[in-house]
Amino acid sequence: MNGSSLKLSRLLLSLGLLVFCVSLMATPIPRYQDTQQPAPDNTKKNKDQTSPTADQQKMNPSDRAITQKIRKAIHQDKSLSTYAHNIKVITQNGKVTLRGPVRSEEEKSNLEAKAAGVAGRENVTNQLEVAPSK
Repeated sequence: MNGSSLKLSRLLLSLGLLVFCVSLMATPIPRYQDTQQPAPDNTKKNKDQTSPTADQQKMNPSDRAITQKIRKAIHQDKSLSTYAHNIKVITQNGKVTLRGPVRSEEEKSNLEAKAAGVAGRENVTNQLEVAPSK
C-alpha cells in the first residue's frame, strides 16, 4: 500500500466508527418500568406494636443465647428461602416470637420446629406469614 491509499483506509475506518457511534447515540434507550405491582410497604405492619419487635430483644445472656442458637439452625439450613433466612427471632424471658414472611407453610413449620428444638414448643409463638412467590 502506498501512502495515499493508507490515508484513505484510515479515513474510511474513522468514518465508519463515527457513523457507528452516531447510530448508537440515536438509538432510544428502553427504560425499565415495573407497572405490575406497587412498591412493598410495610408501614402498617411496622406500626403494630402489640407484638414484640426486634428492638425489644432482651440483652440478658440466656435470651441472647436462645436467639443465637435458633439463628444458627436457620442459617445452616440451605433449603430455606432468603425470606426464611431473614425472619425476625425475638426472645424475651425465654419466650421466642418468630415474625416475617416465608415462602410456604412447609417453611413456616420448619422454622417453628427449629425454634421449638431450642426453646421448647410451649415457648414459641409463630407469627410467620406465607408470602407466595411473585
